[in-house]
Amino acid sequence: MSGEPDRDRARPRRPWPRSPRERAEPAFPAGFARGHRNRAALAVLASLPSLTPRRLVALAARVPTAGAALTAVRRGGQSSDDDRARAAELDGEAVLRGAADAGARLVGVGDGEYPASLLDLFDPPAGIFVRGADLRSAAARVAVVGARNPTPDGEDASAGLASALAGAGACVVSGAARGIDAAAHRGALAVSGATIAVLGCGIDVAYPRQNASLIERIAERGTVLSEYPPGTRAEPFRFPARNRIVAGLSRAVVIVEGASGSGSMITADHALDLGRDVFAVPGPVTSELATVPLALIRDGATMIRGAGDLLEDLGMMPEAGSSPGPPGSGAAISMLAADEAAVLGAVSGSASLERIASGAGLPVSRTIAALVGLEVRGLVRARGGRYEPRPRPG
Repeated sequence: MSGEPDRDRARPRRPWPRSPRERAEPAFPAGFARGHRNRAALAVLASLPSLTPRRLVALAARVPTAGAALTAVRRGGQSSDDDRARAAELDGEAVLRGAADAGARLVGVGDGEYPASLLDLFDPPAGIFVRGADLRSAAARVAVVGARNPTPDGEDASAGLASALAGAGACVVSGAARGIDAAAHRGALAVSGATIAVLGCGIDVAYPRQNASLIERIAERGTVLSEYPPGTRAEPFRFPARNRIVAGLSRAVVIVEGASGSGSMITADHALDLGRDVFAVPGPVTSELATVPLALIRDGATMIRGAGDLLEDLGMMPEAGSSPGPPGSGAAISMLAADEAAVLGAVSGSASLERIASGAGLPVSRTIAALVGLEVRGLVRARGGRYEPRPRPG
């Protein structure tokens, strides 16, 4: 033994639930980004690498507008010398044109579209670049995040939870990363639901490249946003920063798989600091990817076994009497969509997702969406990654 303390054992238990941070005064003065000149100045400020959101919040406490903040940076002493030089060279109008060329718009703090929930952050962005649907169109926002290299069961769980949330009217928020994040976005899109992708790079940069087509689909049918202007490369330090925005946007965060030291725990910690609800999907104690969910559950996060638990805890379950009949009744079954009817017919005994998809003649994504609908209706239940029919009444 090295004699070093066991860091996990020595880690203090998180107080649970945490109370959200209280800000003594607004993060930005009223009208900070109001008007085209201030918007152009904000585009330059967002392009300065060393002017972090926390530093800009501190600067905004002393100046009334983004234009005044830019003037202060150009005079020196408010950020790095490199930032001062870059601020002198950059043309805010050019940055705004670059965003427009990418199909994006700059939404400044104080704009009607700027999500007020982001102001709960200790270091909220003064502006965000947005592609796609207006952020005001999103109702309840729930984040689903997790491992980049998940198990197949983890991907299925993520897609199923996202489909259930979207089907219940929530907007699914995630980080567009490979693995659990991508599965969550796909699950929402599979049921034509709302989803928001938060990037850790420029609004015009598809990262990871393998998710480029997915990000484009989200921009067409949902919303893509970033605090970074066009052309900003994906770099490791940007992803923890991205995770705070995922948490800030959302009323609750769901963790599906995550190894020790992963971004999943960073997102959960941000959610706790903001007083958001945190849910976790348990996994086998022998699995490294179960480390984060099990640690969160041990410290007080709400364990969920599937979509039914999550919707119930969020208060999104269909009201009694809103369905055409009791679960499993002939009336309820007669009202099933075609995919749901095909999947229900393929569920016999205890069947795997792949077997059900094959039996229904449907792709896995549509099968997951149908299973979520059947589970919410009380017609099937998930057990250990497999599905079985629920006994019908009478």
